[in-house]
Amino acid sequence: MGLLSAMQGFVVIAIIIGTGYVAARFNIGGPTAQMVLNRYAFFVTNPFLMFAILSKEPILEIFHPSIIVAFFSALAVGVLFLILNKMFFHMGPADATVGALNSLYLNSNNIGLPIATYILGNPALVAPILVMQQAIFTPIALTVLDYTTTGKMSLKKALMQPLHQPLLIGSLGGILVSAISAWIGYYPIPKFIYDPVNMIGQAAVPMILMAFGMSLHGSQPMQNNKSSRSAVIAVTVLKNVVMPLIAFLIAFFIMGFRGKVLYACVVLAALPAGQNVYNYAARYNVGMTFARDGVLISTITSPIVIAIIAALLS
Repeated sequence: MGLLSAMQGFVVIAIIIGTGYVAARFNIGGPTAQMVLNRYAFFVTNPFLMFAILSKEPILEIFHPSIIVAFFSALAVGVLFLILNKMFFHMGPADATVGALNSLYLNSNNIGLPIATYILGNPALVAPILVMQQAIFTPIALTVLDYTTTGKMSLKKALMQPLHQPLLIGSLGGILVSAISAWIGYYPIPKFIYDPVNMIGQAAVPMILMAFGMSLHGSQPMQNNKSSRSAVIAVTVLKNVVMPLIAFLIAFFIMGFRGKVLYACVVLAALPAGQNVYNYAARYNVGMTFARDGVLISTITSPIVIAIIAALLS
């Protein structure tokens, strides 16, 4: 049943992505349609969705011990890429930082939300991962990229970065309301205010999936040099195979998780690389092709890995 549920979830996701691809193929919405959908989802629907979900989630369920699995499995593959780079790829510090991010940074938004919704049945599962990435990994990576590309280290700029992430702000707002609800014993937001927030948030998942489908139109991955192709393959294997394997080992043998919790830990670890990695690379003008290909290839291969995980664990 678990595998069937996962496959049905992928069919739902694939149909919506395919709709976006067809829309781009026939130029429906014009050349800026993907940008508009992405920006609207980024600034409006995604934050509203996370607020609506998390504000009604019990506070103790939001910060489940499974976040320990996500943190250490991500850290492990990031370090593994840096070791592989030292041994084989010999990239500079900035490109190596992009590679480490490509290996450890989960697409908890564009792909994670739909998978958590349609396959795991609980979109709130991605919230701790989102907070972890934006509050820990992003500031560290941006500090390194600042220093390696400009020679200056702006720790303040890196620490302020999470405050410019609407999705993180919406998530933290929802967590705050959840904490208040637990303290006072009832949900403090009136229904006539919550309902429109929730309705706007419900547009998030189809919107981001269609925008992703539009981005696939005209893409030509793996057009870079042989060395970069090897690095792309390496980050894809680390992201889609090694990270879920490490997550399983930590969750099963160290944390003692079983059943649905174990399944969710491993599935979420198999999410593809986050598109934010490409945004960071573009901001500093380093490793852009490498970042784009890593995100795209891991996104294509991730459903296969998750289907195998569903067959083995669900």
